[in-house]
Order: sequence, then C-alpha cells, then structure tokens
Amino acid sequence: MSMNEQEMLAMYEDAGALLNGHFILSSGRHSARYLQSALVLMDINNATALATELISKVNADEIDMVVSPAIGGLVIGQEVARLMNKPYIFTERKEGEMQLRRGFTIPDGTKLLVVEDVITTGGSVCECMAVVREHGGEPVKVLAVVDRAPGADGRFDVPYATAIELDVETYAADDCPLCKEGVLEAIKPGSRTVK
Repeated sequence: MSMNEQEMLAMYEDAGALLNGHFILSSGRHSARYLQSALVLMDINNATALATELISKVNADEIDMVVSPAIGGLVIGQEVARLMNKPYIFTERKEGEMQLRRGFTIPDGTKLLVVEDVITTGGSVCECMAVVREHGGEPVKVLAVVDRAPGADGRFDVPYATAIELDVETYAADDCPLCKEGVLEAIKPGSRTVK
C-alpha cells in the first residue's frame, strides 16, 4: 500500500526525528530544522515502508547493485537492496575522502542505484557516484527518502527521485542568522566531518 508524503513525514514526527534548534548539516550549511532519519529507520517497519516507496520510483530490471554513502544512507540502502534482491555495497570516508573499502568491488559496467536518507546539496551522493565511476560502475539513478532542498537543479547528472520533499531553509555558515542571534549553539548531528 502506497503512503502519501504526509504519512511519511508523520513517521519522522512520531519518532521525534523532526528536530528544531540550530544545526550544522553535513554540507556545512546551517539550519533551524534537522531530520534524524536514524530514529525513524530504527523501526524496521518504517524502513521497509520507506524503502518500498523508493523502489516504486525505479525499474529494478535496470539495476544490478545498490550503493549508499555512509553513514546516513546505510540503513535505507540496505533495505532497498534487500527488497529488490540486489547486492549492496557502500562508500565511506577515510581521512575525509570518500572511498570503496572492506573488499567491495564493482564489476565493469555494473549499473548502480545510489540510495541516501536525506539530501540537501547532494555532496555525499556526488562523492559516492564519483567513487562508483572510478571503480568501473555506472550510477543510473539516485533515490533519497527526503529532499531538504526540492527544486534545486543540477545536483546530480543522473535522474533522481525522493519520497518526501521538505523545503528547509539553510544558510552559509558565515551568513547564518541563528549564529548572529547567538541564542542557540550550533550542533552537528550529521555524519560528515565539516571542515
């Protein structure tokens, strides 16, 4: 059974995963709202429901393998791969550089579906796709549970789709009104070390 966007967003609210405050996103930008997908995805029923929604946006016959950038995309990527019955790998950062590790390989010409939990600028996904290409794979589509910047064109050079579009205002770190107000200290709940 298909869910609508409000039902999916309710999963975040019910899990206490739609946070308000002053946050440093993995892109380095600041925001007053943050989506902590890990809290939603810790419930396997939520993970399965959201993965099912994502799978409906892709033709499984065109995919050989699923890949996610660590850490945010790990749980949802694994669940998408499980439901599609496809091999699953992930990229991760070592010393600040996205890499393919842990003995993972990508046979030349493999068509990969890139899965992420939340995208804003798409930086982690782009790094993941670059690694896939370096290893002979072909990223064919990007799926994400939440797009925090819907309508932002040019993030990816392949088609992409999301389950939830949530327009969250973000700010450059040096032009953040929350920092200027100085009321709340910025915290970094994401997975990437911000330079």
